[in-house]
Amino acid sequence: MPHDSRPLPELVSFLETLPEPHILCDRNYRIIAANEAYRHSCADGASVVGRTCYEVSHRYSVPCDRAGESCPLARSLSSGQRERVLHLHHTPRGEEYVNIELSPVRDADGEIAWFIEKMEPMHVARGVSDHRGLIGRSPAFQRMLELIARVAPSDASVLLQGESGTGKELLASAVHEASRRADRPFVVVDCSGLPETLFESEVFGHERGAFTGASARKPGLVEAASGGTLFLDEVGDIPLGMQVKLLRLLETGTYRRVGSTELRRADIRLVSATHRPLKRMIVEGGFRQDLYFRINTFPIRVPALREREGDLPLLIASLLERVAPNRRLALSAAALQALARYPFPGNVRELRNVLERASLMCDGETIGLEHLAEDLLYPEVDLDLTGAGASDRESAIEPTAPVLDLLEVQRQALLRAVRSHRGSRRELAARLGISERTLYRRLKELGLVDHGAATLA
Repeated sequence: MPHDSRPLPELVSFLETLPEPHILCDRNYRIIAANEAYRHSCADGASVVGRTCYEVSHRYSVPCDRAGESCPLARSLSSGQRERVLHLHHTPRGEEYVNIELSPVRDADGEIAWFIEKMEPMHVARGVSDHRGLIGRSPAFQRMLELIARVAPSDASVLLQGESGTGKELLASAVHEASRRADRPFVVVDCSGLPETLFESEVFGHERGAFTGASARKPGLVEAASGGTLFLDEVGDIPLGMQVKLLRLLETGTYRRVGSTELRRADIRLVSATHRPLKRMIVEGGFRQDLYFRINTFPIRVPALREREGDLPLLIASLLERVAPNRRLALSAAALQALARYPFPGNVRELRNVLERASLMCDGETIGLEHLAEDLLYPEVDLDLTGAGASDRESAIEPTAPVLDLLEVQRQALLRAVRSHRGSRRELAARLGISERTLYRRLKELGLVDHGAATLA
């Protein structure tokens, strides 16, 4: 700590006037002061003075940058400037994502002596199982979340790109909820479900008599989103003729209702999403390049479920609370391993469907292999719906998973199929999507020929 400590009383007094959680640290990560907002929301009222910031927030024994995270204090010492990061902190309410803004404070000699750290919880996301908001702690998830935290306070247009089922609408809602427009409307436009003949009327509205059936004036979705956020879901499906009118809205901030000459001004923040390759569509003439540049001010790539290493158990626990809110369901170790091996081409949406089906099949409190659909246990016969190559699919499967576990998964699945089947071996093979010879070989390899002999001809 610097010898000249005269600024400290003023700094401490200043922190107490701030409504957001703040702490004052020295160069050695030691907390010198914490305001009431920090003590209440981050420390459950306990004193943290004298402890290190990394021990209080992360329960680490070493600074963040030595524990695999980005440390704002170390970065500020290097840059001499204010630094911002997104961290996962321990709080009295559990693990929460927190936006951290750290500012260096210099002494009378111009040297950095202290750091003021402001913390702002990101309420739309959590690092533990929760039935609300975004859930995850994988590196891919945290990188995406940090981008959301960066762009949300601005009015910049956001483009979310990712596979179907990755939760792009939930992310768009998170951008809205973390913005200054959070108390205004969040309006969703499903571009894939609007034919060209209705698109303009739905988005911009129409006047009475503008077309056959327009018996009354109707405000459009742009007007409904005034002051808030307009979310264009599957923006790649917008007809070319309508892309021009959308571009005019974004360039001028104005629009006209169908059948009207009155120019109306729009006050919206635009968030778009698509699973389609817009750059390729531009080359092929299916999407306007100028519109792409307008909606792509701040691109965010949404990772697929198979890229979110370690997030599966968190998502399973959260989704089970949603699909079976009145039951305390959990997965057996074997069932969890089976799901971890499955590539989930439909991502989180498919995972939810899988768990909802399993919850209906399960009468107890533990979902086992017998409650999972057979196509989950034989992913090698599924179509590659993700477009990924074989090497990508293999990398999504845990290479260190014990072989005996996989054999047991296959054995139990075949055993269930054989016991429930009342036809010929040929019919069972067709049901499983494999040849009769392959079925016989698998029954023999897994010691199930005797089980099948009594029921299969």
